[in-house]
Amino acid sequence: MDMRKLVGRNFARLRREKGLTQEQVEERSGFSQQYLSDLERGKRNPTVVTLFELAQALGISHVALVQPDDEV
Repeated sequence: MDMRKLVGRNFARLRREKGLTQEQVEERSGFSQQYLSDLERGKRNPTVVTLFELAQALGISHVALVQPDDEV
């Protein structure tokens, strides 16, 4: 699987599980709602630092963002 799509799908799922909107994550992380939308659609290639900062905004481990679906 394409890593961008995997990260995007995991991010979207985890964000919804936390009951957060993209706008709320924008406020917590400083990343724009457009960036978050693109990330969820697999259009962005986030850096390790970005993954860590997004995970902090969600209150999760950054590892959760890169785990394959069969390990979630």
